[in-house]
Amino acid sequence: MPGEKSLQKWGIFSCKKHPMLYSLYASFADWNGVTQPIFAGIKNYVQMFTADELFWKSVINTLYFTLVSVPLNMIVTVVLAVLLNKRLPGFYFFRAVFYLPSIIAGVAIYIAWSYLLNADTGIINYMLSKIGLNGVGWLSDPKYSMLSIILISITSCGGQMLIVLAGLQDIPKEYYEAALIDGAGSIRRFFNVTFPLLTHVIFFNMLMNIIAGLQIYTLPWIMTQGGPLYSTYVYGIHLYNNAFRYYNFGYSSALAWMLFIIILLISLIVFATSKFWVYYREDT
Repeated sequence: MPGEKSLQKWGIFSCKKHPMLYSLYASFADWNGVTQPIFAGIKNYVQMFTADELFWKSVINTLYFTLVSVPLNMIVTVVLAVLLNKRLPGFYFFRAVFYLPSIIAGVAIYIAWSYLLNADTGIINYMLSKIGLNGVGWLSDPKYSMLSIILISITSCGGQMLIVLAGLQDIPKEYYEAALIDGAGSIRRFFNVTFPLLTHVIFFNMLMNIIAGLQIYTLPWIMTQGGPLYSTYVYGIHLYNNAFRYYNFGYSSALAWMLFIIILLISLIVFATSKFWVYYREDT
């Protein structure tokens, strides 16, 4: 069409110079990734919301993963950071142990977990059998597959743990001394001193975890490839399949831009609510 030719003539949608703008244009086109995109209006977006059942399945699974994994991740990172901030015997060793999964290649970690969680030969079911419990299909049973993916994702919280640990060490000791003088116990000190002064760190980790959770792909793909029965079929897998298995790059571009919009809206909501609970200490 004339409009398309003029845009290509000016180089606005050059894939090398403007790949993001090119993908935006491709989201409104029929494109197999090889031939020139053919402008199709909002066809891809209409298909997304009206004719693609797997789109809604992937959205629900991704939101479920994010809503469950992010709070659990935040709780685990804060608890570990508080414990490792204490000068207990061997605390340097345990800091290294909890951080180790974050520096090992994710694929290697996930493949190791797939062996550990194997329903027939996995060591976890073997250990359960030794204490009289029946093993379960961690990755082969739809009831447990997403839960298994969530638990595995939490084991890679070492990077966030170090950020929280740095935030803990930045809290002035004078605040704790004042709380002790007022008779505050350890629980009151945590909720009245530690937690308020960590909210800016928690906010950062939460935002990063939400963005990562909405883009989750590698973990469920390596572990289950979206199965069983689409129980771990997340948005990233749906986008990948449409692009690199079905060669429907126009539709996958529309999926990518929809994901961008979702992440942007959720991030804006998180930023808007932060003023009600995030505290920034003013040094004097």
